[in-house]
Amino acid sequence: MLIQSKKVWIADQFIPAIIETEKEKIINIYPYNSRTADVDYGDKRIVPGFLDIHCHGAYGFDTNDANEEGLRNWTKNIVSEGVTGFLATTITQSEEVLTKAVANVAKVMEDGYEGAELMGIHFEGPYLDMVYKGAQPEQHIRKPDAEQFKRYQAAAKGQIKYMTIATEADEDFALTRYAAEQGIVVSIGHSAATYEEAVMAYANGARSMTHVYNGMTPFNHRANGLVGAALRIRTMYGEVICDGNHSTLAALNNFFLSKGPDYAIMISDALMAKGSPVGSKYIFGGNEIEIYPDGSAHLTATKGLAGSTLKINEGLRILVEEAMVPFNYAINACTRNPARCIGVDGRKGTIGVGYDADLVVLDTDYTVLQTYCRGTARL
Repeated sequence: MLIQSKKVWIADQFIPAIIETEKEKIINIYPYNSRTADVDYGDKRIVPGFLDIHCHGAYGFDTNDANEEGLRNWTKNIVSEGVTGFLATTITQSEEVLTKAVANVAKVMEDGYEGAELMGIHFEGPYLDMVYKGAQPEQHIRKPDAEQFKRYQAAAKGQIKYMTIATEADEDFALTRYAAEQGIVVSIGHSAATYEEAVMAYANGARSMTHVYNGMTPFNHRANGLVGAALRIRTMYGEVICDGNHSTLAALNNFFLSKGPDYAIMISDALMAKGSPVGSKYIFGGNEIEIYPDGSAHLTATKGLAGSTLKINEGLRILVEEAMVPFNYAINACTRNPARCIGVDGRKGTIGVGYDADLVVLDTDYTVLQTYCRGTARL
């Protein structure tokens, strides 16, 4: 298939080009109008498919539900916001629940599904801090345990690719080092770590931070905290929820401009309530959650933030149009950077020959006009 536009995102710029796809891959890039295109998108922007490495669910399904059809419905419908790949993300629960959850993801990956690619599992919890637990159920929080984690990874058939832990509770960084040795990205999150402890975690293999600003020690000019470490450690990836609710637009601008174009990662942290109307209530990690008019999710008991219903294309719009983040910083954050973080940048996150034919066609208002998942139009 030959797809062309006057605005194709290649080499950190929009250029007029034709993209030729075959058997799920991009096989050629040609000058615009140099061949007869099957589809011509004119002035509409074509960017790489979006990747979301921190999302718990959507359309009434949560990863912890361990429901095959719920997960398949998620992969099929998430393409509506331009997502072509994601990590199904757990929340702290009992070992029995988490074992079933990760086994379900592995089974669906083996048996097949349609739409966005299931790239593996983000294991968030249960190795978290009690003070910075957020919406994570405290009765199931545990100290980091490498032997227990090995059981989870066995049930997941090796599909846990990224994990959030409070590294300061990891004695001698045993789990951090083990995971890093296995090629699993360790992300510091829901953590009370100091700046100094974060640097030591980095030295022992941690390479990312989970939803920066949220669920972590704040920045102070004399006690820099995890936020300070996220800003200072230039080669530490940092996820950030770009809905304008979890962090102000100014905070988003500060984070991205400090981090640069290569290490910031946009995430949705979306819950099963994504795709549901305002006022909907759900049980998330044993706690009741309500969706507010601005799309944010809150614990009904405490009114505290508990995730989002953010769509990635909307997050891109917020970053560029409201937070005034440069376009290349913003688009990298939902394409190239997450791909490189989890080690799939050899085939995802970029429009180029040899890469998966994962493409998103955007209207001027960031509405998704079409999503191609490995060369197949999904809208």
